[in-house]
Amino acid sequence: MEYIKAFLCGGILCLIGQVLIDRTGLTPAKILVCYVTAGVILSGLGLYQSLADWGGAGATVPLTGFGHLLAKGVKKAVGEQGLLGAFTGGSTAAAGGITAAIFFGFLVALVGKSHPKR
Repeated sequence: MEYIKAFLCGGILCLIGQVLIDRTGLTPAKILVCYVTAGVILSGLGLYQSLADWGGAGATVPLTGFGHLLAKGVKKAVGEQGLLGAFTGGSTAAAGGITAAIFFGFLVALVGKSHPKR
């Protein structure tokens, strides 16, 4: 049942993004920024954690989950370090994911060949 919940949650988030791309003038980049921002706002309001508990990886893997992770990191760091934590908490919480993205992006760049756009 866990897989079904994750599939439904992630699928609905993707469906919303696709509808926004098809029906509005928003670019994919703007939609991605909106997803991260929505994750931060919903986490700040205390609403995203219940979605993450229900949807599992379907809620934590998409960009809304990244925003949720940033908000959780900032909240924890502010509690421990005060105002300075507002500037460092998000990057500290997301450091593993950011490092993995850079590392694997570098590996793919070594293996793959780039071609000029035509």
